[in-house]
Amino acid sequence: MFKALNQFLGQSGFIRFIAVFLLIITFLTLIISGIFLQLSTSTEPEVFVGVMAGFGSVDEIVKFVDEIDDYVNLIIISELNITTNATALYDVFDYLSAHGLYFIPFMTLFDYVDDPNFFQVAKERWGNHMLGVYTFDEPGGKQIDMATARPVDEAQNYSDAASQFMQVVAYEGLVTFADKFNGVETFTIFTSDYALYWFDYSACYSVILSEFGWNMSSQLNVALCRGAATGHDSDWGAIVTWTYRQPPYLESPEELYEDMVLAYDNGAKYIVVFDFPTNVTEYGVLTEGHLESMQKFWEYHKVTPQPEKVAEVAYVLPEDYGYGFREPDDKIWGLWGPDDLSPKVWNDVTDLLESYGPKLDIIYETAAPEIQQQYNLLIFWNGTTIQNN
Repeated sequence: MFKALNQFLGQSGFIRFIAVFLLIITFLTLIISGIFLQLSTSTEPEVFVGVMAGFGSVDEIVKFVDEIDDYVNLIIISELNITTNATALYDVFDYLSAHGLYFIPFMTLFDYVDDPNFFQVAKERWGNHMLGVYTFDEPGGKQIDMATARPVDEAQNYSDAASQFMQVVAYEGLVTFADKFNGVETFTIFTSDYALYWFDYSACYSVILSEFGWNMSSQLNVALCRGAATGHDSDWGAIVTWTYRQPPYLESPEELYEDMVLAYDNGAKYIVVFDFPTNVTEYGVLTEGHLESMQKFWEYHKVTPQPEKVAEVAYVLPEDYGYGFREPDDKIWGLWGPDDLSPKVWNDVTDLLESYGPKLDIIYETAAPEIQQQYNLLIFWNGTTIQNN
């Protein structure tokens, strides 16, 4: 082709043609590179790292975000004085969006933003930077531990308790919440919990943050939460919450870093630290040491690839077995004490965690066959084992 053009244009014309041709190619390359750069920078992070912040004013939130925005990409706004006031909430979210951060508001069934068009506004104004809504805090924990405000007060048996729990949480709770807004189609629903993860997902939660704290086993909660998420083809995360009911409230900075790494290495998509304004420090319960640990983790996650798959073994529970998993004689559905199976389940899980550690998930018999086949080894509550290829 070029030889024919050379004969047709002559030497000088051919040289000019080549120069223009190369200029066009260079220009197109720059445009295409720019498009790909724009796409890459607008893509959501693979892992969200952040803080659940309970500060009560826009100025306090802005000040806090300015301190930490170099090593987080997610802020959950948990103060209802902010999240129920559209003017304040929009100011906060405008600020977070301008800083390239992602965000989630906390609302309840009775306390929610005073704009029925909130979800349309969110989609048009912030796009994918608003990840969803955090609502109905700890439904499983409330069911296990609270005599009041729990979803199910009485049930005939475990199956009845499970059915009622999912009915109340999904239809009398989350659907009622969605009905408060105009034109809502779908949105991602977050919460955190420490029990009954499987049934939280079954009720229609999109993402559960497993609570690390209260001197409970983080690895056990990972096995429960990650197993439940896998069983429902959903994402999961972890939130480091209080260890003490008095100052310093949070675990030590060193333990915080270890828990964040544990969550990341176990495949969590969301890794959050709970903060609440107190007189401990100007940043709530977070000390300078905690902030340094968060920075250290941010650097760790930037240079350390997250494993695509961690769990290889699943312990399989019987259908509707709502055992609390905090101790051998923990309650079942918060309505019954331990039964004859409880000691075996506790001992099985304790031994399996010792043997398999982060490779262990806990799922239920109701998991679809394609979910069960994701594991190399299934160990059932009744002693049956299945080795998958």
